[in-house]
Amino acid sequence: MQELMVEPHVFVILGTTGDLTRRKLLPALYHLRDQGVLEEKNTLIIGAALPEMGEEGFRLWAYENLQKAGWRNEKDLRAWCDKCLYYHTLHQGSPQDYEALAAYLQRVEKAHGMGGNRVFYLALPPATVPSAIEGLDRATLLKSRGWVRVVVEKPFGHDYHSARTLDMLLHRYLEESQIYRIDHYLGKETVQNLLAFRFANPIFESLWNRNTVENVQITVAEDLGVEHRGAYYEQAGALRDMVQNHLTQLMTVVAMEVPVSFEASAIQTEKLKVLHSVAPIAPEDVVFGQYTAWQIAEQTIKGYREEPGVPADSLTDTYVALKVDLNNWRWKGVPFYLRTGKRLPRKMTQVAVTFREAPAQVFQSLEPGSIAPNKLLITLQPSEGFSLCFSVKSPGRPFRLADHALQFDYQTAFGQLPDAYETLLRDVMIGDQTLFVSADFTESAWCLYDPLLQGQKSIHFYTAASWGPREADALLERHGHQWQLGW
Repeated sequence: MQELMVEPHVFVILGTTGDLTRRKLLPALYHLRDQGVLEEKNTLIIGAALPEMGEEGFRLWAYENLQKAGWRNEKDLRAWCDKCLYYHTLHQGSPQDYEALAAYLQRVEKAHGMGGNRVFYLALPPATVPSAIEGLDRATLLKSRGWVRVVVEKPFGHDYHSARTLDMLLHRYLEESQIYRIDHYLGKETVQNLLAFRFANPIFESLWNRNTVENVQITVAEDLGVEHRGAYYEQAGALRDMVQNHLTQLMTVVAMEVPVSFEASAIQTEKLKVLHSVAPIAPEDVVFGQYTAWQIAEQTIKGYREEPGVPADSLTDTYVALKVDLNNWRWKGVPFYLRTGKRLPRKMTQVAVTFREAPAQVFQSLEPGSIAPNKLLITLQPSEGFSLCFSVKSPGRPFRLADHALQFDYQTAFGQLPDAYETLLRDVMIGDQTLFVSADFTESAWCLYDPLLQGQKSIHFYTAASWGPREADALLERHGHQWQLGW
């Protein structure tokens, strides 16, 4: 596969003084430069935001934050900031403000001999995205003699209607090929390698179906609470914030059919087929939870209702577990269990594939239940890798079986892995939409979960630092399964 090169372009970040730019975008862009992916002569970065900062102020701000992120080559770092970073005050985002941004952008492009290729990264609150798109269009910034690409951060709407409205707005000014809806989970090396794991290794692909797989579990656990995001989280909840996007994306990658090619359109087509095969989710197959306070010794963890910005009688879900059934040839009868929650015991993202037990039990003399089914555990965080769990005989007498695992750790094998944003930003620059979310996918996913959001829901409380409400365990127990917690 021929590697695409990054063409000369201007990378514009709207809302550049926010937390996302400081923590993710600037470190990713500088690391890409450090790797030789970006050259100082072919990539200029323009920040645009409300504060009156000026170019020198922005360069100093970026320099200090990159140092805090761990970059210590002061001379080289400062030179990059001086050569590649620019800033324009956007004020309140009026039509005149966007016209001034257009004039500034044209001056920078002309001074550096740029050909008009532009990326606009909307690092903005969701409510301001529509006005930003309209402002860019009125100032003719979305029309150029080169290519134009626009990056939109999640959430992509808060229900089907709002997602559809957002897509219609984007398509009024842009082609779908110009829109990059970013979900950072898809940029993780393990998610990408899952495609290679399945489709480049026939030994596993031949087992990847209802004949050999008992169930599939996808867990995204967070050990932190909502912290200072209580007001936002009250409008979102775990189902909107995590299940509709991150977990559903992972499910479709696990369940998709073999694409006809390793290209964006082919992969997105197969993922969309998975969504279309999902049976309506029954209310009894969904468990909503909310964490309560936990105290041990002198340490106290607040409950969700005690967090800043959260009403004392809130019924917002901080935990969701649900069972999903796929009505297609490959997966009919294999339950997919999805769960996510805040204030769980540890931070973990894992896909657990449990295979069926042997059809005939050879070791009948052993204690019942002593032979565990084979499991494949795919870990995305905290350490990325794979574990294949199987039974072996313990040495000596009496005859006993024990579970052991063949393990593969990415960092051990390849060293430090690139951050997801490095992968995704590079893909934007070369025009590869493979790891991005299409409009059809977003709207189809909302169609699945809208009935659950609109229906009456019961909240089950769980103590912070536990694995969620007891009702989530009972959900799996009804079907003869239990949650997998890693190897």
